[in-house]
Amino acid sequence: MDSITMLLEGFATAAQPEYLLYALLGVTLGTAVGVLPGIGPAMTVALLLPLTYTLEPTAALIIFAGIYYGGMYGGSTTSILLNTPGESASIVTALEGNKMAKAGRGAAALATAAIGSFVAGTIATVLLTLLAPTIADLAVQLGPADYVALMVVAFTTVAALLGSSPVRGLASLGLGLFIGLVGTDTLTGQQRFTLGVATMSDGIDVVVVAVGVFAVGEALYVASRLRHGPIDVIPVGGKWMTRGFWARSWKPWLRGTFIGFPIGTVPAGGADVSTFLSYAAEKKLSKRPEEFGKGAIEGVAGPEAANNAAAAGVLVPLLTLGLPTTATAAVIVAAFQSYGIQPGPLLFTNNGPMVWALIASLYIGNVMLLVLNLPLVKIWVKVLQIPRPYLYAGILLFAALGTYAVNFVVDDLIVLLVIGVIGFFMRRHGYPVAPLVVGLILGPMAEEQVRRTLQISEGDLSALVTSPFGAVAYGILVVLLVVAVALRLRRKKSEVTV
Repeated sequence: MDSITMLLEGFATAAQPEYLLYALLGVTLGTAVGVLPGIGPAMTVALLLPLTYTLEPTAALIIFAGIYYGGMYGGSTTSILLNTPGESASIVTALEGNKMAKAGRGAAALATAAIGSFVAGTIATVLLTLLAPTIADLAVQLGPADYVALMVVAFTTVAALLGSSPVRGLASLGLGLFIGLVGTDTLTGQQRFTLGVATMSDGIDVVVVAVGVFAVGEALYVASRLRHGPIDVIPVGGKWMTRGFWARSWKPWLRGTFIGFPIGTVPAGGADVSTFLSYAAEKKLSKRPEEFGKGAIEGVAGPEAANNAAAAGVLVPLLTLGLPTTATAAVIVAAFQSYGIQPGPLLFTNNGPMVWALIASLYIGNVMLLVLNLPLVKIWVKVLQIPRPYLYAGILLFAALGTYAVNFVVDDLIVLLVIGVIGFFMRRHGYPVAPLVVGLILGPMAEEQVRRTLQISEGDLSALVTSPFGAVAYGILVVLLVVAVALRLRRKKSEVTV
């Protein structure tokens, strides 16, 4: 009951005209970003992060949440009409959605994706409302060794399961942990890996790294692969949702929601795994299996619902434990930290009004996204026509201006360029960037908790693994790794058969 009361108070805050405007700005930016191939929510949040320092925390976080949800909506447009997923989670949507568009049913594909996203996003946000306070209450009782165990779970699963190679994921994580060590050791006061540069004694700012990896690295990568000539976009044709399409879509929406949300709450679950699982489930349960691969509407409805449900699920460990499990979540954690707010068990206690306003804005943003995506889809299609050189030149300009605005230090621009080049080569050679950002954010926190544990235990290393919660967490880690490897093999098998 307390959660309902706090949520109503959050609605009272989020419904103020100022915050409604911020929510509309966020979902509009997110949708536009999701439509553009190769520009994901993580990049947009990273780009806007330095530019929102003049806003109060509640307003900034409402904008970022809108971008996050909007990016999940917008990715379906590119997948269906261009057969080019804007986000990896939209790959499955392209399998059936593009076939529907080519068959003259593009309007129905876009409609079932938008409505399914709304249904899944709303149900998943309700689950977030009910679960998050309970998990936060339990997490308050955790000790330093328990937090070490949680972070080891996050490190291992995010690094080993994101991307095509566990070794590359671990290498990316190691690089992020190393960058997190740069600066002054809080215990001894000694400088570490600063190369004698005075401005690096305070460490490398997370915002600079996020903007460098996502914005500069992506811009350089796209420039290296830039194709010339106009982009062929399939016209939006056919009828919207007929009675038959409604009948074939509502069950996949619900199934996708309840597949996506729990997977989104576990480290390295995210939207990618849930969309492939949803697609496999719909293909197995469909009364028209022969249509799969030729434009089955169930293959759009289920995965899109799973995609958005997983996006809400990701917010559960982020808000209650302070654990980012996706690249966008990692950048949102950086947004919290830039305002001196640490996501975790005490977030609902110390910053309750702000958190509940944020959750209320998710409900409001979902309604806004439905209105934006259904009648205005032809406008979003026009966004696809923006020339890539102009688009990425603008991204680089905003990246440089935003980075300089963090500390007004020229050295940050040099670091930005170096990190951007690193991000380019990581993409070029198939290294996932999410583990780098997660390692950078959680690394210093893990170091602090390890030191606390060893101080309490007087140097006894066994204290790190002998706590009851820690033993359970490490056991769950083993199970997660086994299940995730099995799911990855199943996903590859389904990709081969499609």
